Amino acid sequence: MTSFPAQARRVRDSTLSPQRRLYALRECALHCAPYGFRATWHHLIVAARIPRRLSDDLDALVRAADELQRTRDVVLQRAQEYAALRRREKATGKRLPGTRPPWNSWGWSQIAYCPDPEHHPTGPLATVVQAVLDRHDAGVSVDRHCLACGIERHRPGRACPTCGVHPGGPAACWRVPLGEERWRRVWRRELDDRPTPFVR
Repeated sequence: MTSFPAQARRVRDSTLSPQRRLYALRECALHCAPYGFRATWHHLIVAARIPRRLSDDLDALVRAADELQRTRDVVLQRAQEYAALRRREKATGKRLPGTRPPWNSWGWSQIAYCPDPEHHPTGPLATVVQAVLDRHDAGVSVDRHCLACGIERHRPGRACPTCGVHPGGPAACWRVPLGEERWRRVWRRELDDRPTPFVR
């Protein structure tokens, strides 16, 4: 598996076949999947309006890669700030962090993990990830509020009924089975019930 930047360049490379560019986008989503791979993939198909026949709109692949890039940039900036903070803390003798950030405790590619691949936030990925990180830094309790959409939780330990984000991340044992035929339809971009994509 190569790096995210290398795969993103392949997605944007118009000399490659549409299928190779799609596979490069898949690799990008494996590197940066804030909702988990399947939910992130479903979000990209819907939000970037990636058509069944890729040649109908090759720019859709670039839109999806750009959205992943913006999301990755948000997390990388936070990770760098956190690394600088930890270096300063260690210099003063504080060896253990007070709280671990989401990208450290869950693996930063699953910051807003959604166990149901078809139930996830509808806004831009970068906006959702920024909200999760901001609420985490502000000390918002995941037991009382959803870090992704901010609503009050009435059933702690369950996925948010509004946006689908699970407070326990991928470590949670709760899963929503997605039939393999349904997943194949998502993968082939055969979604007849796509909601209206968000507008930037």
